[in-house]
Amino acid sequence: MTDSIVNFPSQAVSDLEKLSDDYGLKVAKAIKQEWFDGNNNKFNTNHNTFHRLRLYARGEQDVKKYKNELSINGDLSYLNLDWKPVPIIPKFVDIVVNGMAQRNYEISCFSQDEFGVSKRTEYMESMLRDMRAKEFNNAAKANFDLNLYENDPETLPDTEEELKLHMQLSYKQAVELAEEQAVNTLLEASDYDLVRRRCLYDLTTLGIAATKTTFDWNDGAKSKYVDPANLVYSYTESPYFEDVYYVGEIKEIPINELVKEFEHLIESEVEEIVSKSRGNVYSSVRKREDDKNKIQVLYFNFKTHMNSVYKLKKTATGGEKIIEKDDSFNPPVESMDGEFRKLDRVVECLYEGAFVIGCQKLLKWQMAPNMMRSDSDFGTVKMNYQIVAPRMYEGRIESLVGRITGFADMIQLTHLKLQQVMARMVPDGVFLDADGLAEIDLGNGTNYNPQEALNMFFQTGSVIGRSFTSEGDMNPAKVPIQQIQNGVGGNKMQSLIQTYNYYLQMIRDVTGLNEARDGSMPDKNALVGVQKLAAANSNTATRHILQSMLFLTAEAAECLSLRISDIIEYSPTREAFINAIGAHNVATLEEMKNLHLYDFGIFIELLPDEEEKQILENNIQMALQQKTLDLDDAIDLRDVRNVKLANQMLKIKRKKKMERDQQMQQQNMQAQAQSNQQAQQAAAQMEAQKIQVKTQADIQLEQTKNQLQSEYLQNEVAAKKELMQFEFDLNSQTKQMEMQSKSADEATREDRKDQRVDKQAAYQKEMIDQRKQGDSLNNFESSGNDILTGGANMEKFSRT
Repeated sequence: MTDSIVNFPSQAVSDLEKLSDDYGLKVAKAIKQEWFDGNNNKFNTNHNTFHRLRLYARGEQDVKKYKNELSINGDLSYLNLDWKPVPIIPKFVDIVVNGMAQRNYEISCFSQDEFGVSKRTEYMESMLRDMRAKEFNNAAKANFDLNLYENDPETLPDTEEELKLHMQLSYKQAVELAEEQAVNTLLEASDYDLVRRRCLYDLTTLGIAATKTTFDWNDGAKSKYVDPANLVYSYTESPYFEDVYYVGEIKEIPINELVKEFEHLIESEVEEIVSKSRGNVYSSVRKREDDKNKIQVLYFNFKTHMNSVYKLKKTATGGEKIIEKDDSFNPPVESMDGEFRKLDRVVECLYEGAFVIGCQKLLKWQMAPNMMRSDSDFGTVKMNYQIVAPRMYEGRIESLVGRITGFADMIQLTHLKLQQVMARMVPDGVFLDADGLAEIDLGNGTNYNPQEALNMFFQTGSVIGRSFTSEGDMNPAKVPIQQIQNGVGGNKMQSLIQTYNYYLQMIRDVTGLNEARDGSMPDKNALVGVQKLAAANSNTATRHILQSMLFLTAEAAECLSLRISDIIEYSPTREAFINAIGAHNVATLEEMKNLHLYDFGIFIELLPDEEEKQILENNIQMALQQKTLDLDDAIDLRDVRNVKLANQMLKIKRKKKMERDQQMQQQNMQAQAQSNQQAQQAAAQMEAQKIQVKTQADIQLEQTKNQLQSEYLQNEVAAKKELMQFEFDLNSQTKQMEMQSKSADEATREDRKDQRVDKQAAYQKEMIDQRKQGDSLNNFESSGNDILTGGANMEKFSRT
């Protein structure tokens, strides 16, 4: 970095001077002085640093430092090692980049202009009116068949909390949907998914990432990748680079593209550029053979201010007319007749430039023709570059790979030391004492020679020795064969392996990328929840990289949104662009034509990862098990991609379910009570009907009895009449018979009396005769029993 003072031209000059090529050349030379002058310049330093980090991230770092560490005075002739670096860092880089690249997101556009806000407010107020007049509207519908609702009553929220959630989840203006679709279409046309992956790799490896929004009348708006090693920018301490006043990049472009892009260049100027741009600073940084067909050009944006001056003139009809003027317009404070006066304001503006560093040739300097301004903040302007460096302090950038390069070096040295130890290790041997073997007699007349001793030792593991010599002295070589343990190399290897694991664990500790993040060494004794918690903690350690990428995406989407207004309002490809968007949704065609009249806020909604989805699913399952949530509500909850809103919706759904269940329970109780009451009424009615039926039956029975009794009495009367008639007839007959009997009795009595008289006369005559004869005779007359008193009467046989 150079310590010389950078001389940027003063910004307190007129707009006409700022538009001059001389002013642009001064700006370009000042940028060159700050970044490219001197041997150890900022551009060279940054480029070499980023190049070194990228080699580490690929596992291709320079091995010269390791050779210097292991060589003896630069001599490597005794070392036969594999110097290829151990690719430890690439694994951790891939874990971070691939894990974040699969995190999906959604771009949400909200109309924040006055018209869009008024439509949203009007819709919300109409919902509130329907909510507050719900009972009255229902009564009007039921009684008079009048629909007083302004919205669909089926989707009407019950509380204001539900209304807020409804506005966040369900409410979308057609113009907002059209804007979202347009932004997504432009991102797809820019292959932004690939750009995003490259930016994630840069954030992990270099600690900085950048994109650029371009606009071309033919290709439209696009978001492109920018290599951070080629960036130049003004000094800033902000990780989001919002306060930089210039930013640019070095690009290598072929000469034919140079001539095509800058058509004003003549042949002599092209030859001058080609001849003088050889061997510039940029080429020396590359450290490769120069391509004579390419030129290094600095493209840059320079932010300054401009004075918007207008002349306010009164017309003859009494109206006012505004005429745009340059900042040199300076009328008297008060004109003589008061017919005109000056209106001015200061706004930011952006200049674009292109500069060939080698020959210091300014190729382009102009005010940006279509600056990106938000209608809500028209005084500020956005640059074409979007840059983020989440861990920057005082201009120094720190990255995940930069934290662990030292440990990666130690791992590589440990790996090389392991190779050395393995190369110098020898197998275990044996020590044989020849003098001890000479004192041994096998008893068969032969001596124990060394060859036989070794054969016996290696085949059987047995050794023959003597405690005393043949002369009776103590034999110091009573064990003539002893094994030599060469275990020194094994101890060194174990120590080096422990060192290797130590530095590997240091990398995990420094980065926060533990074993649970990639599942490489899961603990068999650890619970699944503990593993997930460790993985979640690892995600937290790298959250700043993901948030930085979301910031870049939001900035790119906002810039494309502002470019959409330019396309629709100015670009000749306007109809083609509208039709390309409308091909997916014809209903947005009319809204698309008016997009330039709106001002949108761009928000990035990060879709939940598997862990967050699982937590939400657990909450849903628990609510389903407790029967505080319906299956239909669970399906709707799973479709909500924002976990925070999904949890809020879950609480509301559970509350409504509990209220519905309570209401249903009360309805069931009322229905049960009503049913019981109806059952009691039915029982009482049945009992009354039973009594009534019984009463009617009794009455009918009594009537039948009475009728039968009457008929019986009538029959009895008739029978009595017949009986009486029969009795009368019988009595008559009896009387007649009695009379006849009396007559017969009288006749009989008279006849008997006559007979008795005759008998008495005959008896007396007989008696007289007997007396006369003298024989005693017996008297056979009854004494009064033969007299019927009252005559023969049949009354005792009559029926009472």
